Amino acid sequence: MSLAFIVCLVAVFALAAIGTPIGYSLLVAATLYLAVDGADLALAAEQLIQSIYDGYTLLAVPLFIIAANIMNAGTVSERLLTFCVAVVGRFRGGMGHVNILSSLIFSGMSGSAVADAAGIGKIITEMMVKTGHYSRGYAAAVTAASATIGPIIPPSIPMVMYALISNQSIGYLFLAGILPGLLMGFMLMSMNYVISWRRDIPVEAPTPLRDAPGITIRAFPALMMPVILLSGIYGGATTPTEAAAIAALYALMLATGLYRSLRLREFYRVVVDSARQAATVGIVIGCALIFNYIVATERIPQMLSTYMADLDISPLMFLLAMNLLILGLGCLLDATTIILVVLPLFIPTANVLGIDLIHFGVVMVVNAMIGLITPPYGMLLFVINAVTGIPLRDIIVNVLPFLFALLLALVALTVFPDISLMIPRYFGYHG
Repeated sequence: MSLAFIVCLVAVFALAAIGTPIGYSLLVAATLYLAVDGADLALAAEQLIQSIYDGYTLLAVPLFIIAANIMNAGTVSERLLTFCVAVVGRFRGGMGHVNILSSLIFSGMSGSAVADAAGIGKIITEMMVKTGHYSRGYAAAVTAASATIGPIIPPSIPMVMYALISNQSIGYLFLAGILPGLLMGFMLMSMNYVISWRRDIPVEAPTPLRDAPGITIRAFPALMMPVILLSGIYGGATTPTEAAAIAALYALMLATGLYRSLRLREFYRVVVDSARQAATVGIVIGCALIFNYIVATERIPQMLSTYMADLDISPLMFLLAMNLLILGLGCLLDATTIILVVLPLFIPTANVLGIDLIHFGVVMVVNAMIGLITPPYGMLLFVINAVTGIPLRDIIVNVLPFLFALLLALVALTVFPDISLMIPRYFGYHG
């Protein structure tokens, strides 16, 4: 490890510690590395431009962002919530189940945990509180926990990022997220049921069966979006990036044509907000790619692979150690940084140990999503606090049981690779 790289690492942590956005921290640190190493400073710009220019799959990120924002601005979210109330609202802890089910469905459209929490999550939190059966902190905690499912069930922005750094198929990664996402939803619903039973939360009045067909018909066009996306990708008609464009167009057609709930002024605001969010993510991605170039130059992944091979560590022990590392980093860093900066260091080691990289990616992405609700700096906790005004302390206290439920799901995914790989193998994956 050279002096230049040590200076680079010190700069990253020092700048991040004083509150500098992680993208800018990486850019400044990379520039310092090149300066100390005596290299041409223009290499930073060259790597940034070349990596993004070659990264066709990155176009899926802003397209999924705008699709989610269009659905939040229109009445798509409300129609989905009404459908979820009709399906699971009749059980004990019904509105909590509605919250989780709505995240499962919405995740098949947005691919973003933040979009889920800030959009449909805000609505369902208010609905839970209005019943008078749930505290504000509990409603916010269920919303934050269920939003972690968003980037697991396809489409998934973090899966796109992992595909970029690992050269794995986005299609197979999307398929590998289906069962893990459902497992996470099941664990959260089970915990919600147990808490509701212990607190003796009353059962909600069921939706009359005669209203069910009408509710389903009104929600049906929105429910078809995941079907259209996945059938296009796995039927060979579209690439994942093209599917993201179709998702954005379909959301726009629903909001402006069928539901007529998105006006021109609101659409302008959606485009501006989406551009800002995409730019923020783009800065982090671009600067992380520069940093990854430096890491590759220093041969850090190869050094780690050799070290792990000498330790003769088993694949399971490596995965468990990685889980502990990512969970710890999740308390301090956002998921994008973990996926783009930390995981490239360990992918070669996972490959050497014979760990399937699709399975490895799913486990690590699930782990990074759990980090979004891990105190003290879980991003989703702050997002829910910002959009609802519910005190952060109340959210953290109530989110801990759901954090435990998600950790159980993570252990199951780590120990049993077939949970992730069953569906991809059915569609021809041979890993």
